[in-house]
Amino acid sequence: MEKELERAILVGLSAESMDERDRSTDESMDELEALLSTAGGICCGKMLQQKKTPDPRSYIGSGKVSELKELLKAQECSLAVFDNELSPSQTRALEDDLGVHVVDRTQLILDIFAKRARTREGRLQVELAQYKYLLPRLTGMWTHLVRQTASGGSSPIGTRGPGETQLETDRRHIRRKIQKLTEELDEVRRIRSTQRRQREKNGISVVALVGYTNAGKSTLLNRLTDSDVPANNRLFDTLDTTTRRLTLAPGQEVLLSDTVGFIRKLPHNLVEAFKATLEELKYADVLLHVIDVSNSEYELQADVVRRLIYELGASETPCIEVYNKADVYPHPGLIPAGENKVSISAKTGEGTDRLISMIGEVLGKGRKHLMLKIPYSDGAITELLHREAEVLSLEYGEGGIEAEVIIKPELWGRVKPYADKQEEKKEIWE
Repeated sequence: MEKELERAILVGLSAESMDERDRSTDESMDELEALLSTAGGICCGKMLQQKKTPDPRSYIGSGKVSELKELLKAQECSLAVFDNELSPSQTRALEDDLGVHVVDRTQLILDIFAKRARTREGRLQVELAQYKYLLPRLTGMWTHLVRQTASGGSSPIGTRGPGETQLETDRRHIRRKIQKLTEELDEVRRIRSTQRRQREKNGISVVALVGYTNAGKSTLLNRLTDSDVPANNRLFDTLDTTTRRLTLAPGQEVLLSDTVGFIRKLPHNLVEAFKATLEELKYADVLLHVIDVSNSEYELQADVVRRLIYELGASETPCIEVYNKADVYPHPGLIPAGENKVSISAKTGEGTDRLISMIGEVLGKGRKHLMLKIPYSDGAITELLHREAEVLSLEYGEGGIEAEVIIKPELWGRVKPYADKQEEKKEIWE
Protein backbone atom coordinates (compact mmCIF):
# COMPACT_ATOMS: atom_id res chain seq x y z
CA MET A 1 0.00 0.00 0.00
CA GLU A 2 1.37 3.40 -1.02
CA LYS A 3 2.25 5.66 1.87
CA GLU A 4 0.00 8.71 2.13
CA LEU A 5 1.84 11.98 1.54
CA GLU A 6 2.11 14.26 4.56
CA ARG A 7 0.18 17.49 4.01
CA ALA A 8 1.98 20.73 4.90
CA ILE A 9 1.79 24.51 4.80
CA LEU A 10 5.02 26.34 3.88
CA VAL A 11 5.93 29.50 5.80
CA GLY A 12 8.55 32.10 4.94
CA LEU A 13 9.70 35.40 6.42
CA SER A 14 11.29 38.37 4.69
CA ALA A 15 12.48 40.74 7.44
CA GLU A 16 14.33 44.00 6.83
CA SER A 17 16.85 43.14 9.57
CA MET A 18 17.80 39.84 7.89
CA ASP A 19 20.68 39.41 5.47
CA GLU A 20 19.27 39.58 1.96
CA ARG A 21 20.46 36.04 1.25
CA ASP A 22 18.45 34.70 4.21
CA ARG A 23 15.16 36.37 3.34
CA SER A 24 12.36 34.24 1.97
CA THR A 25 11.25 35.00 -1.58
CA ASP A 26 8.76 33.43 -3.97
CA GLU A 27 11.68 31.55 -5.53
CA SER A 28 13.03 30.23 -2.21
CA MET A 29 9.49 29.13 -1.29
CA ASP A 30 9.23 27.25 -4.61
CA GLU A 31 12.54 25.59 -3.76
CA LEU A 32 11.20 24.70 -0.31
CA GLU A 33 8.18 23.11 -2.00
CA ALA A 34 10.55 21.01 -4.15
CA LEU A 35 12.43 19.96 -0.99
CA LEU A 36 9.15 18.99 0.67
CA SER A 37 8.18 16.93 -2.36
CA THR A 38 11.58 15.21 -2.32
CA ALA A 39 11.10 14.40 1.38
CA GLY A 40 7.70 12.82 0.66
CA GLY A 41 5.28 15.63 1.52
CA ILE A 42 2.74 17.69 -0.38
CA CYS A 43 2.33 21.47 -0.23
CA CYS A 44 -1.24 22.59 0.50
CA GLY A 45 -0.50 26.31 0.81
CA LYS A 46 2.18 28.95 1.28
CA MET A 47 2.42 31.93 3.60
CA LEU A 48 5.06 34.65 3.12
CA GLN A 49 5.30 37.21 5.94
CA GLN A 50 6.88 40.70 5.75
CA LYS A 51 8.23 42.15 9.02
CA LYS A 52 10.93 44.49 10.25
CA THR A 53 12.49 41.82 12.47
CA PRO A 54 11.70 38.15 13.23
CA ASP A 55 9.48 37.68 16.28
CA PRO A 56 11.70 36.27 19.08
CA ARG A 57 8.97 33.90 20.26
CA SER A 58 7.08 32.71 17.18
CA TYR A 59 9.32 33.99 14.34
CA ILE A 60 6.36 35.32 12.30
CA GLY A 61 4.32 37.10 14.99
CA SER A 62 1.15 36.16 16.89
CA GLY A 63 -1.24 37.47 14.20
CA LYS A 64 0.32 35.32 11.49
CA VAL A 65 0.42 32.33 13.85
CA SER A 66 -3.37 32.57 14.29
CA GLU A 67 -3.82 32.87 10.53
CA LEU A 68 -1.50 29.88 9.98
CA LYS A 69 -3.42 27.80 12.52
CA GLU A 70 -6.70 28.41 10.64
CA LEU A 71 -5.06 27.54 7.31
CA LEU A 72 -3.60 24.32 8.71
CA LYS A 73 -7.02 23.32 10.02
CA ALA A 74 -8.83 24.23 6.80
CA GLN A 75 -6.38 22.25 4.66
CA GLU A 76 -6.24 19.32 7.13
CA CYS A 77 -2.47 19.59 7.43
CA SER A 78 -0.34 17.97 10.11
CA LEU A 79 2.89 19.81 9.32
CA ALA A 80 4.20 23.40 9.09
CA VAL A 81 7.51 23.87 7.25
CA PHE A 82 9.52 27.08 7.73
CA ASP A 83 11.93 28.40 5.10
CA ASN A 84 14.57 29.46 7.66
CA GLU A 85 16.22 27.77 10.59
CA LEU A 86 14.19 28.23 13.78
CA SER A 87 15.63 28.39 17.27
CA PRO A 88 14.69 25.52 19.63
CA SER A 89 12.42 27.85 21.67
CA GLN A 90 10.65 29.11 18.52
CA THR A 91 9.98 25.56 17.37
CA ARG A 92 8.52 24.65 20.78
CA ALA A 93 6.36 27.79 20.91
CA LEU A 94 5.02 27.25 17.39
CA GLU A 95 4.17 23.59 18.06
CA ASP A 96 2.34 24.60 21.25
CA ASP A 97 0.39 27.32 19.41
CA LEU A 98 -0.35 25.41 16.19
CA GLY A 99 -0.90 21.91 17.53
CA VAL A 100 1.04 20.37 14.60
CA HIS A 101 4.58 19.22 13.96
CA VAL A 102 6.91 22.11 12.98
CA VAL A 103 10.11 21.65 10.97
CA ASP A 104 12.48 24.17 9.43
CA ARG A 105 14.46 24.11 6.19
CA THR A 106 17.53 22.64 7.91
CA GLN A 107 15.58 19.72 9.38
CA LEU A 108 13.93 19.06 6.01
CA ILE A 109 17.28 18.93 4.21
CA LEU A 110 18.73 16.66 6.91
CA ASP A 111 15.74 14.34 6.49
CA ILE A 112 16.35 14.13 2.72
CA PHE A 113 20.06 13.49 3.25
CA ALA A 114 19.29 10.72 5.76
CA LYS A 115 17.07 8.99 3.18
CA ARG A 116 19.56 9.36 0.31
CA ALA A 117 22.94 8.54 1.87
CA ARG A 118 24.04 5.09 0.76
CA THR A 119 27.72 4.70 1.65
CA ARG A 120 29.08 4.37 5.17
CA GLU A 121 30.86 7.70 4.78
CA GLY A 122 27.68 9.44 3.63
CA ARG A 123 25.68 8.02 6.54
CA LEU A 124 28.37 9.06 9.04
CA GLN A 125 28.29 12.62 7.75
CA VAL A 126 24.51 12.90 7.84
CA GLU A 127 24.31 11.33 11.31
CA LEU A 128 26.87 13.80 12.65
CA ALA A 129 24.91 16.76 11.24
CA GLN A 130 21.67 15.39 12.71
CA TYR A 131 23.14 15.01 16.19
CA LYS A 132 24.61 18.52 16.10
CA TYR A 133 21.20 19.86 15.09
CA LEU A 134 19.45 17.80 17.78
CA LEU A 135 21.68 18.62 20.76
CA PRO A 136 20.38 22.17 21.51
CA ARG A 137 16.80 21.01 20.88
CA LEU A 138 16.73 18.21 23.46
CA THR A 139 15.09 20.33 26.18
CA GLY A 140 11.82 20.52 24.29
CA MET A 141 11.62 16.74 24.08
CA TRP A 142 11.21 16.48 27.84
CA THR A 143 8.32 18.94 28.25
CA HIS A 144 5.95 15.97 28.68
CA LEU A 145 7.18 15.84 32.30
CA VAL A 146 5.99 19.40 32.86
CA ARG A 147 2.69 18.75 31.08
CA GLN A 148 1.88 16.06 33.67
CA THR A 149 1.30 18.75 36.27
CA ALA A 150 -2.18 19.40 37.53
CA SER A 151 -1.74 23.16 37.57
CA GLY A 152 0.38 23.51 34.45
CA GLY A 153 3.17 25.05 36.56
CA SER A 154 6.24 23.38 37.99
CA SER A 155 6.65 19.64 37.89
CA PRO A 156 5.08 17.84 40.85
CA ILE A 157 7.19 16.36 43.61
CA GLY A 158 8.79 13.16 42.50
CA THR A 159 9.05 14.04 38.79
CA ARG A 160 11.65 16.82 38.83
CA GLY A 161 14.79 14.73 39.29
CA PRO A 162 14.27 11.91 36.77
CA GLY A 163 13.39 14.28 33.93
CA GLU A 164 16.46 16.39 34.47
CA THR A 165 18.62 13.31 34.90
CA GLN A 166 17.28 11.76 31.71
CA LEU A 167 17.86 15.00 29.78
CA GLU A 168 21.47 15.19 30.97
CA THR A 169 21.93 11.49 30.21
CA ASP A 170 20.72 12.05 26.66
CA ARG A 171 22.97 15.08 26.26
CA ARG A 172 25.99 13.09 27.38
CA HIS A 173 25.02 10.24 25.06
CA ILE A 174 24.72 12.59 22.06
CA ARG A 175 28.01 14.33 22.87
CA ARG A 176 29.69 10.90 22.97
CA LYS A 177 28.08 10.02 19.62
CA ILE A 178 29.28 13.31 18.11
CA GLN A 179 32.82 12.65 19.36
CA LYS A 180 32.79 9.09 17.98
CA LEU A 181 31.41 10.19 14.58
CA THR A 182 33.97 12.99 14.38
CA GLU A 183 36.78 10.49 15.06
CA GLU A 184 35.42 8.13 12.38
CA LEU A 185 35.23 10.97 9.85
CA ASP A 186 38.78 11.99 10.74
CA GLU A 187 39.77 8.44 9.81
CA VAL A 188 37.94 8.90 6.48
CA ARG A 189 39.98 12.08 5.97
CA ARG A 190 43.22 10.20 6.66
CA ILE A 191 42.29 7.48 4.15
CA ARG A 192 41.39 10.13 1.56
CA SER A 193 44.70 11.88 2.21
CA THR A 194 46.58 8.62 1.58
CA GLN A 195 44.60 8.01 -1.62
CA ARG A 196 45.30 11.58 -2.71
CA ARG A 197 49.08 11.18 -2.19
CA GLN A 198 48.97 7.95 -4.20
CA ARG A 199 47.15 9.72 -7.06
CA GLU A 200 49.71 12.54 -6.99
CA LYS A 201 52.52 9.99 -7.03
CA ASN A 202 50.94 8.32 -10.07
CA GLY A 203 50.53 11.69 -11.77
CA ILE A 204 46.73 11.37 -12.09
CA SER A 205 44.88 14.68 -12.20
CA VAL A 206 41.50 15.10 -10.49
CA VAL A 207 38.61 17.06 -11.99
CA ALA A 208 35.73 17.73 -9.56
CA LEU A 209 32.14 18.45 -10.58
CA VAL A 210 30.46 21.05 -8.37
CA GLY A 211 27.22 22.95 -8.70
CA TYR A 212 23.77 23.70 -7.41
CA THR A 213 21.57 20.71 -6.69
CA ASN A 214 19.85 19.35 -9.81
CA ALA A 215 22.17 21.29 -12.17
CA GLY A 216 22.96 18.11 -14.13
CA LYS A 217 26.32 17.02 -12.65
CA SER A 218 25.57 13.29 -12.66
CA THR A 219 24.19 13.46 -16.22
CA LEU A 220 27.42 15.18 -17.31
CA LEU A 221 29.53 12.55 -15.52
CA ASN A 222 27.65 9.85 -17.42
CA ARG A 223 28.00 11.68 -20.73
CA LEU A 224 31.77 12.25 -20.40
CA THR A 225 32.70 8.80 -19.02
CA ASP A 226 30.01 6.53 -20.55
CA SER A 227 28.87 5.63 -17.04
CA ASP A 228 25.42 4.80 -15.72
CA VAL A 229 25.36 6.71 -12.43
CA PRO A 230 21.68 7.30 -11.44
CA ALA A 231 20.74 10.80 -12.63
CA ASN A 232 17.19 11.83 -11.79
CA ASN A 233 15.44 15.18 -11.99
CA ARG A 234 15.19 15.70 -8.24
CA LEU A 235 17.03 17.58 -5.51
CA PHE A 236 20.05 15.99 -3.80
CA ASP A 237 19.97 12.87 -5.95
CA THR A 238 23.74 12.46 -5.45
CA LEU A 239 25.08 12.45 -1.88
CA ASP A 240 27.88 9.92 -2.14
CA THR A 241 30.94 10.90 -4.16
CA THR A 242 31.27 8.98 -7.43
CA THR A 243 34.57 8.89 -9.33
CA ARG A 244 35.16 7.68 -12.89
CA ARG A 245 38.09 7.79 -15.34
CA LEU A 246 37.88 10.29 -18.18
CA THR A 247 40.13 10.11 -21.25
CA LEU A 248 41.09 13.57 -22.49
CA ALA A 249 43.46 12.37 -25.19
CA PRO A 250 45.35 9.15 -26.01
CA GLY A 251 47.59 8.48 -23.03
CA GLN A 252 46.02 11.19 -20.84
CA GLU A 253 43.45 10.11 -18.28
CA VAL A 254 42.01 12.06 -15.36
CA LEU A 255 39.68 11.18 -12.50
CA LEU A 256 36.27 12.88 -12.71
CA SER A 257 34.45 13.13 -9.36
CA ASP A 258 30.80 14.00 -8.77
CA THR A 259 29.97 15.76 -5.48
CA VAL A 260 26.88 16.62 -3.44
CA GLY A 261 24.90 19.53 -4.85
CA PHE A 262 24.78 22.86 -3.02
CA ILE A 263 21.66 24.84 -2.18
CA ARG A 264 20.97 28.26 -0.70
CA LYS A 265 20.76 28.30 3.10
CA LEU A 266 22.61 24.98 3.20
CA PRO A 267 22.75 24.03 6.90
CA HIS A 268 26.10 24.92 8.44
CA ASN A 269 26.26 21.60 10.30
CA LEU A 270 25.84 19.80 6.99
CA VAL A 271 28.69 21.72 5.35
CA GLU A 272 30.86 20.95 8.38
CA ALA A 273 29.92 17.26 8.35
CA PHE A 274 30.53 16.89 4.61
CA LYS A 275 33.91 18.60 4.75
CA ALA A 276 35.59 15.18 4.66
CA THR A 277 34.17 14.85 1.15
CA LEU A 278 34.01 18.48 0.07
CA GLU A 279 37.61 19.22 1.06
CA GLU A 280 38.52 17.16 -2.02
CA LEU A 281 37.58 20.28 -3.99
CA LYS A 282 40.57 22.04 -2.45
CA TYR A 283 42.92 19.35 -3.76
CA ALA A 284 41.34 18.94 -7.20
CA ASP A 285 43.35 20.15 -10.19
CA VAL A 286 40.28 21.63 -11.91
CA LEU A 287 36.70 22.36 -10.83
CA LEU A 288 33.83 22.06 -13.29
CA HIS A 289 31.15 24.42 -11.95
CA VAL A 290 27.96 23.10 -13.56
CA ILE A 291 25.28 25.79 -13.89
CA ASP A 292 21.68 25.09 -14.94
CA VAL A 293 21.25 27.94 -17.43
CA SER A 294 17.60 26.98 -17.99
CA ASN A 295 16.77 28.04 -14.42
CA SER A 296 15.62 31.66 -14.21
CA GLU A 297 17.73 32.10 -11.07
CA TYR A 298 20.90 30.52 -12.43
CA GLU A 299 23.05 33.58 -11.60
CA LEU A 300 21.92 33.54 -7.95
CA GLN A 301 22.50 29.77 -7.77
CA ALA A 302 25.98 30.18 -9.27
CA ASP A 303 26.81 32.80 -6.61
CA VAL A 304 25.71 30.39 -3.85
CA VAL A 305 28.14 27.77 -5.21
CA ARG A 306 30.99 30.27 -5.63
CA ARG A 307 30.55 31.37 -2.02
CA LEU A 308 30.67 27.78 -0.73
CA ILE A 309 33.73 27.03 -2.88
CA TYR A 310 35.40 30.02 -1.20
CA GLU A 311 34.34 28.85 2.29
CA LEU A 312 35.81 25.41 1.58
CA GLY A 313 39.17 26.96 0.69
CA ALA A 314 39.00 25.96 -2.99
CA SER A 315 38.78 29.44 -4.54
CA GLU A 316 42.36 29.18 -5.86
CA THR A 317 41.62 25.96 -7.77
CA PRO A 318 41.26 26.58 -11.54
CA CYS A 319 37.55 26.55 -12.42
CA ILE A 320 35.63 26.10 -15.67
CA GLU A 321 32.05 27.38 -15.63
CA VAL A 322 29.88 24.89 -17.51
CA TYR A 323 26.53 26.34 -18.59
CA ASN A 324 24.40 23.21 -18.87
CA LYS A 325 20.96 22.60 -20.41
CA ALA A 326 21.73 25.05 -23.24
CA ASP A 327 19.46 22.93 -25.47
CA VAL A 328 16.38 24.19 -23.59
CA TYR A 329 17.53 27.79 -23.06
CA PRO A 330 15.57 30.12 -25.38
CA HIS A 331 18.29 32.80 -25.72
CA PRO A 332 21.61 31.03 -26.51
CA GLY A 333 23.24 34.36 -27.40
CA LEU A 334 22.81 35.52 -23.79
CA ILE A 335 24.70 32.60 -22.22
CA PRO A 336 27.95 33.94 -20.68
CA ALA A 337 31.03 33.23 -22.81
CA GLY A 338 34.75 33.85 -22.49
CA GLU A 339 37.80 32.30 -20.91
CA ASN A 340 37.01 29.11 -18.97
CA LYS A 341 33.30 29.33 -19.83
CA VAL A 342 31.49 26.85 -22.06
CA SER A 343 27.83 26.15 -22.86
CA ILE A 344 26.79 22.51 -23.24
CA SER A 345 23.93 20.06 -23.02
CA ALA A 346 24.84 17.03 -20.92
CA LYS A 347 21.63 15.42 -22.17
CA THR A 348 22.38 15.69 -25.93
CA GLY A 349 26.18 15.92 -25.79
CA GLU A 350 26.27 19.34 -27.43
CA GLY A 351 29.46 21.24 -26.49
CA THR A 352 31.07 18.37 -24.52
CA ASP A 353 33.97 17.99 -26.99
CA ARG A 354 34.85 21.63 -26.41
CA LEU A 355 34.60 21.05 -22.65
CA ILE A 356 37.03 18.10 -22.78
CA SER A 357 39.45 20.21 -24.82
CA MET A 358 39.13 23.05 -22.30
CA ILE A 359 39.90 20.70 -19.37
CA GLY A 360 43.09 19.66 -21.17
CA GLU A 361 44.05 23.28 -21.75
CA VAL A 362 43.51 24.26 -18.11
CA LEU A 363 45.38 21.20 -16.81
CA GLY A 364 48.25 21.83 -19.19
CA LYS A 365 48.81 25.51 -18.50
CA GLY A 366 52.47 25.95 -17.66
CA ARG A 367 53.21 22.23 -18.00
CA LYS A 368 55.75 20.88 -20.44
CA HIS A 369 55.74 17.63 -22.36
CA LEU A 370 59.41 16.60 -22.68
CA MET A 371 61.78 13.91 -23.81
CA LEU A 372 64.60 13.60 -21.28
CA LYS A 373 67.97 11.88 -21.68
CA ILE A 374 69.35 11.12 -18.23
CA PRO A 375 72.84 9.64 -17.70
CA TYR A 376 72.98 6.69 -15.35
CA SER A 377 75.16 8.75 -13.01
CA ASP A 378 72.10 10.98 -12.39
CA GLY A 379 69.63 8.09 -12.26
CA ALA A 380 68.27 9.24 -8.88
CA ILE A 381 66.36 11.99 -10.73
CA THR A 382 63.86 9.32 -11.87
CA GLU A 383 62.61 9.05 -8.28
CA LEU A 384 61.75 12.74 -8.39
CA LEU A 385 59.98 12.28 -11.73
CA HIS A 386 57.88 9.39 -10.43
CA ARG A 387 56.99 11.40 -7.33
CA GLU A 388 56.23 14.81 -8.83
CA ALA A 389 55.72 14.42 -12.60
CA GLU A 390 53.65 12.34 -14.98
CA VAL A 391 55.93 9.67 -16.44
CA LEU A 392 54.58 8.45 -19.78
CA SER A 393 57.49 6.12 -20.59
CA LEU A 394 60.90 5.13 -19.23
CA GLU A 395 63.49 3.21 -21.23
CA TYR A 396 66.94 2.07 -20.13
CA GLY A 397 69.41 2.13 -23.05
CA GLU A 398 73.15 1.94 -23.52
CA GLY A 399 73.67 5.69 -23.26
CA GLY A 400 71.39 6.26 -20.29
CA ILE A 401 67.70 6.58 -19.42
CA GLU A 402 65.21 8.01 -21.91
CA ALA A 403 62.07 9.39 -20.27
CA GLU A 404 58.92 10.90 -21.72
CA VAL A 405 57.34 13.08 -19.05
CA ILE A 406 54.87 15.88 -18.37
CA ILE A 407 56.22 18.27 -15.75
CA LYS A 408 54.90 21.19 -13.73
CA PRO A 409 56.66 24.58 -14.07
CA GLU A 410 58.40 24.25 -10.71
CA LEU A 411 60.31 21.15 -11.92
CA TRP A 412 61.70 22.78 -15.07
CA GLY A 413 64.86 23.99 -13.39
CA ARG A 414 65.66 20.47 -12.11
CA VAL A 415 65.17 18.65 -15.44
CA LYS A 416 66.28 21.32 -17.93
CA PRO A 417 69.83 19.89 -18.25
CA TYR A 418 68.35 16.60 -19.51
CA ALA A 419 65.80 18.05 -21.93
CA ASP A 420 66.36 17.35 -25.61
CA LYS A 421 65.60 20.70 -27.23
CA GLN A 422 65.18 19.10 -30.65
CA GLU A 423 62.64 16.64 -29.36
CA GLU A 424 60.65 18.86 -26.99
CA LYS A 425 57.10 17.91 -27.78
CA LYS A 426 53.98 19.91 -28.24
CA GLU A 427 51.54 19.90 -25.36
CA ILE A 428 49.46 16.76 -25.56
CA TRP A 429 46.18 18.56 -26.19
CA GLU A 430 47.51 20.24 -29.36
